[in-house]
Amino acid sequence: QVQLVESGGGLVQPGGSLTLSCAGSGFSFRNYLMGWYRQFPGKERELVASISSTIGSTNYADSMKGRVTISRDNAKNTVYLQMNSLKREDTAVYYCNARRGALINWGQGTQVTVSS
Repeated sequence: QVQLVESGGGLVQPGGSLTLSCAGSGFSFRNYLMGWYRQFPGKERELVASISSTIGSTNYADSMKGRVTISRDNAKNTVYLQMNSLKREDTAVYYCNARRGALINWGQGTQVTVSS
């Protein structure tokens, strides 16, 4: 049974930092493209960042480029999202995603709220 469990969300002040974690189980983590998405109320999920399964190449949304870093630890079956210089408009539910071909799995999401 595939499971993706996110953690690390919460309340942070504008300009602050957060690191999200996503622990995977029940699948061959190292063979999956891993990504972080976010969803604003009433909107579709949008890509924040992704990291490939083999050489770990990364891709970032323009809106987050320079402020986030995605990384993975295949030994721990975990993917991370380091977010810096957070803005109020980054407030959203952040979801972990594992993808291999037509196989797509989602975590339950973690709320990130940027507010003073």
